[in-house]
Amino acid sequence: MSVELQQYIPVGLMILVAILFAAGTLLFQLITAQKAKSNPAQDSAYECGIASSSPRHTRFSVKFYLIAMMFIIFDIEVVFMYPWAIVYKEMLAQGTTILISMLSFIGILTVGYIYAWKRGAFDWR
Repeated sequence: MSVELQQYIPVGLMILVAILFAAGTLLFQLITAQKAKSNPAQDSAYECGIASSSPRHTRFSVKFYLIAMMFIIFDIEVVFMYPWAIVYKEMLAQGTTILISMLSFIGILTVGYIYAWKRGAFDWR
């Protein structure tokens, strides 16, 4: 076995131990677990002493998920601005290249935001 492949032996052993641990815990649970007894009274929803007036699983509008995804997308894009702000003074010696690159990044984000706004992605109705 070559020297390059020997450095991967610890990683392979770690993966093997992780797989064996996961399989072992699942097998142990399968062997030792007791079967649960189903009781309709215990399985029913209980709210403050009265029967539940609404179904357990309420459905959310697709708009809710769309707005949540838009928030995550724009929030993560802002995270990319932090490293740029940290190295801005060090990179300023390169001229305006770093400033133009960030302005183009913000411009692309702004165009995407305006597009989503015009398409009605932020309307709750």
